[in-house]
Amino acid sequence: MIVSTRNDVRVSGVPDGRPMVFAHGYGCDQNMWRFVVPDFEVDHRVVTFDHVGFGHSDLSAYDPVKYNSLRGYAADVVEVLRELELTDVVFVGHSVSAMIGVLAYLQAPELFGALVMVGPSARYVDDGDYAGGFSRDQIRELLENLDANHLGWSATMAPVIMGRPDRPELAEELTNSFCRTNPDVARQFARVSFLSDNRADLPRVQVPTLVLQCAEDVIAPESAGRYVHEHVPGSVFTQLAATGHCPNLSAPEETTAAIRAFL
Repeated sequence: MIVSTRNDVRVSGVPDGRPMVFAHGYGCDQNMWRFVVPDFEVDHRVVTFDHVGFGHSDLSAYDPVKYNSLRGYAADVVEVLRELELTDVVFVGHSVSAMIGVLAYLQAPELFGALVMVGPSARYVDDGDYAGGFSRDQIRELLENLDANHLGWSATMAPVIMGRPDRPELAEELTNSFCRTNPDVARQFARVSFLSDNRADLPRVQVPTLVLQCAEDVIAPESAGRYVHEHVPGSVFTQLAATGHCPNLSAPEETTAAIRAFL
């Protein structure tokens, strides 16, 4: 299968510009970057794509064994970069895709020039002195509720994740995105995401890295973002005024400005 078809890869911007690759988070697709991408198309080669199982990716390519780990998604990223013959890539990953970017970098460091992590968490579950934001019981309840009622869970969780009660249209968009996802894929990806632990991978990152942290982010609290920053050598931490977990939708101008300042 052609990788670009499998992941619905789209390329825009300046052909000889520095490549920027944008990766979406759980239950989303590349459309979530539509307010950010245009600003970078003027001087970068921009690549967006859908993880297998989401958006307009080829669902027939979904392999429960391969995608039972974030490394399966990272392998896809590497394949996309190689098919497009990209190097010195600025990889912009939202939410769980921040760690997918780390794993892709560790698989093929020669392809990457920088990482931008938007709302990252190396581990969502609290562990001793580590504050990931969720207890084991909370994660278990979250996953059980998703198993029991995918559509109801989506409608309940999306507004909480978005964190912008003043803009209900954003929560509605996220709800619809969650609901469009195949329930079996959604359940497995939720488990893979919320039960992952990438803390040991962070010190191995050796490219310039930006950590973007939102206020009042219930999915990736400040403690999680600062942990990522403190354990990625030489990384830059930027606190956004934006609230919630999806600044690419709720505060695209601030998100774009922060990435521009880093680059």
